[in-house]
Amino acid sequence: MPAEPKPYDVLVVDDEKIVGESISAALADLCTLSWAGSGESALELIEERHFDLIFLDISMPGLSGLEVLKRVKHLDYSMNVVMISAIDRAHEAVEAMKLGAFDYLTKPFSKEDVVEITKRVAGKRVLDSSLSLRLDEFKGRSDYQSIITQAPEMLAVFSEVEKAAASSCSILITGESGTGKELLAALIHKRSPRAKGQMVAINCAAIPAELLESELFGHEKGSFTGAHSRKIGKFEFASKGTIFLDEVASLRIDLQAKLLRALQERKITRVGGHEDIPIDVRLVAATNERLESLIEAGKFRDDLYYRLSVVPIYLPPLRERSGDIPLLASHFLKVFATEHKKRFKLFTPSVISLLDRYPWPGNIRELRNFVERTVILAEDKEVVDEPDIPFNLLFPEVEEPETFRFEDRGLKLAMDAFERHYVMKYLKKCRWNQSEAARRMKIHRNTLVRRMRALSIRP
Repeated sequence: MPAEPKPYDVLVVDDEKIVGESISAALADLCTLSWAGSGESALELIEERHFDLIFLDISMPGLSGLEVLKRVKHLDYSMNVVMISAIDRAHEAVEAMKLGAFDYLTKPFSKEDVVEITKRVAGKRVLDSSLSLRLDEFKGRSDYQSIITQAPEMLAVFSEVEKAAASSCSILITGESGTGKELLAALIHKRSPRAKGQMVAINCAAIPAELLESELFGHEKGSFTGAHSRKIGKFEFASKGTIFLDEVASLRIDLQAKLLRALQERKITRVGGHEDIPIDVRLVAATNERLESLIEAGKFRDDLYYRLSVVPIYLPPLRERSGDIPLLASHFLKVFATEHKKRFKLFTPSVISLLDRYPWPGNIRELRNFVERTVILAEDKEVVDEPDIPFNLLFPEVEEPETFRFEDRGLKLAMDAFERHYVMKYLKKCRWNQSEAARRMKIHRNTLVRRMRALSIRP
């Protein structure tokens, strides 16, 4: 009776065959294994077939492990790569992690180390596959194709959209600025029984407070200076559809009371009018502020809050959406390359790694702006590399490092941002003379070179 095929395909890339043999011995019962003695032969195999896991030695004659890793990630970014490093080359293993490696093993390693790391990669593959199938269920529906994501964190959002859209209850979308709250509101409208009606969007912060009531509820002729005729408000205009109020936290208290009445009684009164007008709309509101804090400060009505948030939906920031930064960056690159008639097709893995580590406080809007600026400023070619990136957008130059806005970056990102600013400042002062810059920073030149590499600073 033939043996069952092993479902997991592993490639070992190392010029020392004994390393390949030791990994093969550890995984013989778990995987189908292949071996390549050089980076060049490994790439030939990788171009022919997909491997679930690659063990890749950093130090090899010919193509180095880091160079092979970059090319692997060009071919298929989803391939899991575990770097094999000697103890004295551990800093290169860390660099490999920034380029997209899953993990690294330091020589000498045990059979248990190999098995444990393989099981972790296998578990990740099963989880990714399961989440991908569930996301595909949503992405297969035409309404969802406007939202570009592969993040499992978005599954909860989509599930809530499906449940909430079927009803006519009010929905409150919360999330940071630039996360796509209006796009989500449009999705809710499309998935609802009101999809054939209008969706009317209004930004409450963009309209002067004295004009906002008229925008929302309309006005009668002569009700105020300049009211030369009757005007229909957004609530009437959106009849049998959806009205989306963005930045609802900016509403004045008196307008909050009128909005609450409209939601409770399902009717409005135009400015300067006396007639009650029935309305049939579904309200979706959005805010990037914590309404609970505004309620405590007396700036937002708690009864309105409860009316708005019958179904609350939290839209996670870009930095919390696993895998979406590379996906969106690549999408925007194609869009803007076409728009500006440039040849750009992709970012190098090191650029993708840099973008993936940046916290994007402005979220998708900031990423979109960043990619467009890159396309406009960079030399026209097929691949965008680190020298093409306008780093001043990610790390703005300031005279005093204390003015950096570190609050939301987290300690590691804040330290990296500060160190990069500090190093760049001295390099520019010394006209990129590394020896002189190192002397002024009171560190050894080799230390400076290592830190430049770790911080993606190229001379």
